[in-house]
Amino acid sequence: MPNEILVNVEMQEKRAAIVKDGLLDEYYIERPSEKTIVGNIYKGRIDAIVASIGAAFVDIGLKMKGFLYLSDAVDPIEPIAPVATSQREFKKGQEVLVQVVKEPIGTKGPRLTTHIGLAGRYLVLMPEDAHRGVSRRIDNREEKARLLGLLEEVNVPTDIGYIVRTVAEGKGKRELQRDILFLIKLWRRISSHAQRSPAPALIYEDYDVVLRVIRDSFGAEISKLIVDAKEEYKRIYKFLRVFSDDLIKKIELYESTQNLFAAKNIEKQIARIYERNVYLKSGAYLIIEPTEGLVVIDVNSGRFRKKYDPERMALAVNSEAAREVARQLRLRDLGGIIVIDFIDMEKEENRREVLRVLKDDLKNDRAKYEIIGISKFGLVEMTRERVYRAIESLSYASCPYCLGRGKIKSASTMAIWILKELKRIFSEDSAKRDAQVTAHPDVINLLLKENEKSVQVIERRFRARIGFTLAPNAHIEEVKIV
Repeated sequence: MPNEILVNVEMQEKRAAIVKDGLLDEYYIERPSEKTIVGNIYKGRIDAIVASIGAAFVDIGLKMKGFLYLSDAVDPIEPIAPVATSQREFKKGQEVLVQVVKEPIGTKGPRLTTHIGLAGRYLVLMPEDAHRGVSRRIDNREEKARLLGLLEEVNVPTDIGYIVRTVAEGKGKRELQRDILFLIKLWRRISSHAQRSPAPALIYEDYDVVLRVIRDSFGAEISKLIVDAKEEYKRIYKFLRVFSDDLIKKIELYESTQNLFAAKNIEKQIARIYERNVYLKSGAYLIIEPTEGLVVIDVNSGRFRKKYDPERMALAVNSEAAREVARQLRLRDLGGIIVIDFIDMEKEENRREVLRVLKDDLKNDRAKYEIIGISKFGLVEMTRERVYRAIESLSYASCPYCLGRGKIKSASTMAIWILKELKRIFSEDSAKRDAQVTAHPDVINLLLKENEKSVQVIERRFRARIGFTLAPNAHIEEVKIV
């Protein structure tokens, strides 16, 4: 089956899915009210310096102050602070140009850095750092040398650094030159804007979820990019013209009335992202238990009963589980300390083989991770950095019915589901001219206030009337449409 990127656009959210061989491999969701700030560049003002932890709190114009480790800071950009200062001379009230590297989580503000990085299709430009290099995931030394040689021919200013991204492997001078000239031009605009703007101010807003996925994942191995909204199709087309004419040929506008993700059998796979148990083809299964800073993944043989000796059985199950674990880490964007409890194996070479399978499948993971090793009991310890908010936190809220021990869908998620369901119902029954929605008051209030325009669009499109009934005693996920 072909590898595809699917893009679904509603008024209230955008979703992007990377599908490989029919399986959901990566999934991203973004809503206007919960848009990420990672990658944004701000002109901030130092609010306080805490010498005991070697950090500064920076006012960047948001509700929470940003957190900047002084060890992760370089001298302030000269046009912003004409007097050059060393790290130790940062002081309260000083203006600095910073970039967000990690979302605010709970009571913690966003993590900041002064090492600005502008990601293009093939390169990450580092205008305040003269270092130049190639992604560690490009293993071939000759290829690394070739890429660096091509960039030397482009005559990049000596005071500007860059990292060649993995996707640049095999690319020619034309693609690299196009990319770096675009990034240098972008940096000049950012620098000029920063000089004119009083702190605190947003200087540059990074791409939204759809363009980020296209920039980072739309390559030769993807046969098609399918998008279900005409305006988004045009926006993607315009974006790709900057980076790659070849990829434009792979964009397809989906015009069917059926939901794109449902038509591609992806909606059901998305629903399973949040389930505790993940079942494998062999009958074995994983149990995934995430906590605040630790994720435990337990591998169980389940119904796997092939006529192998126990050691061969354990190797077969563990190898399949290792591939699925790598996929689940990407899908759920699990972070922190991760402990994987594989089925015990007696032979050292079998344990090494399972670890090799896990590492091979993690090579496609863009998050930073480190694997400590595998113990004689089959335990693998690893860490994985999570930059964005977990997908689950966007779709679910802490359950008031069980005092936070479980999860339920949020009112906004249910409101969006109702709008999709109304479109499906009217599309499938052209004679239907009215519908009555009965749901929890929180859901109905969202539909009548924040999503009133969306309701009106559906009514006009299908020449229908939609009524709403409050059900105070209903579960938040309980909806009736007649």
